[in-house]
Amino acid sequence: MEASLRQKIITVCDTKISQKGNNVGLSFYAFFANKNDDPEYLMEAATWWISTHQLDHFEKAVKIKRLALNDEC
Repeated sequence: MEASLRQKIITVCDTKISQKGNNVGLSFYAFFANKNDDPEYLMEAATWWISTHQLDHFEKAVKIKRLALNDEC
């Protein structure tokens, strides 16, 4: 995963956790605006979420952050 995407995932997870607590769930769309302005970045996140980790549509932010921190660049 690209380092900038990893950092964005960690930042979004931290923000959501601080706002809503450890039980907050996210989908990979949480890391993007409501428009598809960077399809390659979106596909990288989708591949990481769906193919690499086989995650459900919504997962706990703490789990996503842990996975992002443990994945190699």
